[in-house]
Amino acid sequence: MIVLERMGVRYADAAVPTLSEVSLVVEEGELALVVGRTGSGKSTLLRTLNGLVPHFSGGTLYGRVVVAGRDTARFRPRELADVVGFVGQDPQAGFVTDRVEDELAYGLESLAVAAPVMRKRVEETLDLLGLAGLRHRALADLSGGERQRVAIGSVLTMHPRVLVLDEPTSALDPQAAEEVLATLQRLVHDLALTVVVAEHRLERVVQYADRLIHLPGAGRPVVSGDPRQVMGSCDLAPPVVELGRWAGWRPLPLSIRDARRAAAPLRSQLQGTRPPRRGAAPARPGAECARIEGLVVRYGDTFALRGVDLVTRRGEITAVMGRNGAGKSTLLAAAVGLVDARAGHVDVAGVDPGRTNPRKLLHTVGLVPQDPADLLYGESVAAECSQADADAGAPRGSCRERFAELAPGVPDEQHPRDLSEGQRLALVLAIVLTGRPLQLLLDEPTRGLDYTAKRRLAAALRDLAARGHAVVLATHDVELVAEIADRVVVLADGEVVSDGPTDEVLVASPAFAPQVTKVLGAGPWLTVSDVTTALGAAS
Repeated sequence: MIVLERMGVRYADAAVPTLSEVSLVVEEGELALVVGRTGSGKSTLLRTLNGLVPHFSGGTLYGRVVVAGRDTARFRPRELADVVGFVGQDPQAGFVTDRVEDELAYGLESLAVAAPVMRKRVEETLDLLGLAGLRHRALADLSGGERQRVAIGSVLTMHPRVLVLDEPTSALDPQAAEEVLATLQRLVHDLALTVVVAEHRLERVVQYADRLIHLPGAGRPVVSGDPRQVMGSCDLAPPVVELGRWAGWRPLPLSIRDARRAAAPLRSQLQGTRPPRRGAAPARPGAECARIEGLVVRYGDTFALRGVDLVTRRGEITAVMGRNGAGKSTLLAAAVGLVDARAGHVDVAGVDPGRTNPRKLLHTVGLVPQDPADLLYGESVAAECSQADADAGAPRGSCRERFAELAPGVPDEQHPRDLSEGQRLALVLAIVLTGRPLQLLLDEPTRGLDYTAKRRLAAALRDLAARGHAVVLATHDVELVAEIADRVVVLADGEVVSDGPTDEVLVASPAFAPQVTKVLGAGPWLTVSDVTTALGAAS
């Protein structure tokens, strides 16, 4: 179905090719998972499959990319639309109508499909993806998982033979991600659709893959093959694979079910032991940093927050979790004064963020938003860092030094728009931290980050907590929370439904339990390092 022959891509201003000498085959009815570090060329590879590269994104394409018998160098994206369906990282950005049913029909209208055929295909797609009950709903009112399914449906109505998705679960809560992945499984198994997915959160997807395509970068050859074999030597691995490698399980487990079957001896070894103390030692244990009381926020007739109470403390990392639409982003926005509350009060170290001069607020509370690019306006990395130093009254070079720690090797002259997702996050984090705010807020900070970048971010957040800052992150990334959070607050429908130590909240939640907890059963085990450290101490 898909054949790449010595394919390579090089952009005009790039010192080295983004991809080179890629040769592989993806068969009909396979789910192929593309993995690699941030900046390794995953998105570029996906965009060669529907002709966006080189016809739209530019660059020079070498070799051949053949999809369903069509050479994408000779067919433009519009001419491949009936063969390849493409869903980008942000499905909402690709919507062109206001309602679900209209969005499903839009592509067919563009191709001048006859009305009776169009109606039939829309109805089939509504049934296939479980969207019939949403057909008249406004797209703006849908949850994240529902939007992702609509985006998939909008390309499925054109009956493509290949479906390509870039980071389809990165913005979704665990339940919504499972819905989307179940949909993809059904398309592969029932319709023999060929699906190609690029995803950083391998813990969600790798168990469903028929083929793994690893882009190691740095000029090394691409590896394509059986997921277990490729995972055996891949430098990117979800916790269940890491645990399997450490324990020497054969075959290497990719799913929770397979790992649980192999974990009985390990569970016996862990009886009577406990993980080491979690988290960083606070510089000022128990010192209150911020207090939120009775916070109510409403958008029109919809309540986003309903009487939320929350206290954060210096030296503590607090994770705010919950389904898409639970109110996490609104809570962070209110905590930095970006939204007006109908009732309640926010106090950060004696300051009301909504009534404080922004320049003064830099030193009190800082927010890293879901899309870091929203805070980037300069023409280069050096310009952004210089402006951050000036705004914060910090010594010259402070922001640049912090950025180099978080994302080493980025040239001063690089335009922020040309940075990878991880590098943009690191730059915005460095800008915010230049003001040395007492409280740092991060909204979905691991979107688009590979495991290495996530470890670097985790180390930075631990360091901040150890220096006495309060850190609050709203996230769907269960594994990051298990690794660094001291405390978890769960929101549902704008209300706090759970608030407690990380190990207690995550272990008690089937939805938010990390992989290691699911493998080892009830108990305080959250991460692979919990297990290895405990058994190392016991021996």
